[in-house]
Amino acid sequence: MVNAELARTVVGIIGNVISFGLFLSPVPTFWRICKKKDVEEFQPYPYIAAVMNCLVWVFYGTPVITPNSVLVVTINSIGLALELIYLSIFVFYDRHNKGRKKVFLGLLGEVLLFGVIIAVALAGFHTQHSRNITVGIVADVFNIIMYASPLAVMAKVYKTKSVEFMPLWLSVANFANGSIWTAYALIHGIDWFIVVSNELGAIFAVVQLVFYAYFSTKYGGASKPAEPKSEVQLSDVTTTV
Repeated sequence: MVNAELARTVVGIIGNVISFGLFLSPVPTFWRICKKKDVEEFQPYPYIAAVMNCLVWVFYGTPVITPNSVLVVTINSIGLALELIYLSIFVFYDRHNKGRKKVFLGLLGEVLLFGVIIAVALAGFHTQHSRNITVGIVADVFNIIMYASPLAVMAKVYKTKSVEFMPLWLSVANFANGSIWTAYALIHGIDWFIVVSNELGAIFAVVQLVFYAYFSTKYGGASKPAEPKSEVQLSDVTTTV
C-alpha cells in the first residue's frame, strides 16, 4: 500500500512543477521588453499582486503556521524571486518613468501589510491552530483573487463573440494547478485553506473552458494567438498554491 505521506510529497512535487510553469508564463513579455528596451503599455500591477500572494503563502507554509508544508514554501519562494526579477526588469526599462512609482509604492505597501500580518499572527494569536486559521484566511483571499482574475476577459468574449483574447492554455493550466493542489491538501490530513482556494480555482477554470468551447464552436473555430499583453498579464495573476 502506498504510504500517504509519500503520495502527498509526490503530488506536491507535481504541483510545484505546474506552478513553476505558471510563474514562467510572463517570460515572453519580459523578453519582448528587453528586446525593445521599453515597457510600452504593459502594467506592473499583476506582478505586484503576485508578490504579495507569494509572501503570504510562504509565511503560511512556515512551521510556526503550518508544519510539514515545505513544498508550499519552496514553490512560492521561487515565485517570489521570479516576480521580483520581472519587476526589476520593468523598472529598468521604464524609460518614460510611467510605472516606477507604482512599483515602489506598491512594494512598500505590501511590505508594510505583510509586516502587519506577521505581527498580528505571531503576537495576537498564541497557538499554532489560531495562527493557521488567521493566515490561512488571508492567503485564501489572495489566492481566490488570483484565480478569478482571468474571468474578467469573459465579458470581452461575450461582447465581441470572439475567443481571440481568451487564454485557453492558461485556463487549462489553472485547472491542472487547482486540481493537483487540491489533491495535495486532501492527502495525509486535510488542509482546508489549500483545498478551498484551489478547488474554487479549478471550478473557475472549468467555467472558462466551457465558455471558450461554447463561443469557439458557435462563432468560429480556434482562436487566433492572443497578444502577449492580454495573455501574460492575466496569466501572471493566477499563480501559486
